[in-house]
Amino acid sequence: MSKLVNWYSSLGLATKQFIYLFIVTLLLVMVLAYRNLSEAESLLKNQVIRDAELLVGRTNQYIDASLDNVENMLLLLSTRYDLFEEGNEALADDTLRKFADYNNSIAKTLYLVRTDGKVYANSQVNYDIIGNPKLPELYELALQNYGAINVSEPYYSPMSGHTLAYVLPVTDLRRQVKGVVVAEVNLDLLTERIAPMIYQSYALVTKDGNIINRLDSRDKMLPFQAAVYPPVLQDSFRKQLVSLKVGVSQIEGNGLKPLVAVKSTKNRLGWSLAAFIEEDYFYQDLQQLNYNYRTASIVWMIILLISAYLMSRSFTKPIRRFVEKMDRLNDVQIVAKLPVTRKDEIGRLTQSYNDMLERIQTLLQKTKSAEEQKKEYELKMLRSQIAPHFLYNTLACISSLAKQQRIDEVRDTIRSLVKLLAFSFDKQSEYVSIEEELEGLRMYMHIQQVRYGEQYKYRLDIDPSLLQNRILKLTLQPLVENALFHGISPRSGGLIAIKGRLERGMIRLYVRDNGVGISKAEARKALHDHFEQERSKYRFTGIGLRNVHDRIRIHYGVPYGLRIGSASGVGTVIRVDIPVLTENDERLGVLS
Repeated sequence: MSKLVNWYSSLGLATKQFIYLFIVTLLLVMVLAYRNLSEAESLLKNQVIRDAELLVGRTNQYIDASLDNVENMLLLLSTRYDLFEEGNEALADDTLRKFADYNNSIAKTLYLVRTDGKVYANSQVNYDIIGNPKLPELYELALQNYGAINVSEPYYSPMSGHTLAYVLPVTDLRRQVKGVVVAEVNLDLLTERIAPMIYQSYALVTKDGNIINRLDSRDKMLPFQAAVYPPVLQDSFRKQLVSLKVGVSQIEGNGLKPLVAVKSTKNRLGWSLAAFIEEDYFYQDLQQLNYNYRTASIVWMIILLISAYLMSRSFTKPIRRFVEKMDRLNDVQIVAKLPVTRKDEIGRLTQSYNDMLERIQTLLQKTKSAEEQKKEYELKMLRSQIAPHFLYNTLACISSLAKQQRIDEVRDTIRSLVKLLAFSFDKQSEYVSIEEELEGLRMYMHIQQVRYGEQYKYRLDIDPSLLQNRILKLTLQPLVENALFHGISPRSGGLIAIKGRLERGMIRLYVRDNGVGISKAEARKALHDHFEQERSKYRFTGIGLRNVHDRIRIHYGVPYGLRIGSASGVGTVIRVDIPVLTENDERLGVLS
């Protein structure tokens, strides 16, 4: 094995490609040929089985129709209760003969059995000579299900041979039983009519498991008992046949030859029809198909040898040249285009390679530009985190409170200012939890309410399950500050509502005010143009809406950021879309 591997490794690219193409294509052709042959065999077999199922179904319908004639004959005779009266013997004989002669039915012998045991038959002379010992049993069968037609199991009758009987009680107008009508079916005639409809061989299975089939011991498909007349199927085969399920099954025939059995559903009598087809029957027409496949395979192998050789020669040389040119590229940032001298697939591959290098260079430039922009915004945020006017005015407010001896308010204001400054100057991470961001917001609003009074109100409605998710520091504070000084301050008071929910797989934070509002054009300009609102000397930071929007997009991507909705005189709503990220995501480097 190792020698074979070493030998293959020492071959040239063209020879390897030739061997590979030939072997792979040959295997593919062989697999396809085998599958096509198998599918052809399966299709032929399925077609024959479908045809057999159709024939079995139609044959079953024919049996029902034939037996319907017998039932109709019994129903007509059951209306003639006068035939059972004393003195109407001649009328009864004549009526039975007419029904037997003029009805296109498989009924062979008709009987009228009176309650006193007197019997009339359509062939009265034969009955008087031969008799029928089965009639008393049939009489009792008719009375078991009063007013309905009963059917016996197959038996041998001296009058009708191999047969079965339909029986029906006859009553007069007072509902008194006058006798029983019996019709013995000519099973030999029924099987002769069925035989041309079936492919090869068949059998009828009664509801009690008795078998009715063509009594022909020359049938080579079904196993008959030896030296028995009339022919009787072997018990083992009869048991198999009774236990067959409806549809297509496998069964062992004469000499253990495999047979395909197609069994129908039960008809109104509870009978099933089973047709048998030899397995060899499906393959007798496939010999020519096998020969054609062998011939085509030989021709195809020769074509493969030539085609694989030509293909390997055609592909190897230009690919080798292309690889040599690609190996000369050491720095993807320096795009060295390859010359396109061909118009085939190799030429298109070279052109695609040149286009790919250009796209890589463009992406590198965009990535570099985005990184620089990100750093610029971060530096801008750090430079403008704390506005000196805010500190000056806050300290002046504390001084005023101290002069008024409002010690508790001084203490609370100083505590809020210290925490707010500590929160802002913390450089450990650019990300904080939503709970921490809200805490910084509470401290900011506390300072503003101390300075301007309780007419500046705010309300929080954040889903508790979102509090531990990560958010960029100072995301909400600039939005609340903007709502405070540009929304509700012109009205000398108002309400700022902050709401947070998980929607469509992302976290959405809403900052709503009931202030003066802005126009749609101003709202678009605030995010998409280099628009800076007039700064107030009372602002805590110099971070504007555009800065918050760009920071979110730089860190999270284009689908995220701010959305502004406003109506003049009604108020403004700013929606913040950020991804669902936890502290664990930050440790794993998901946040960038």
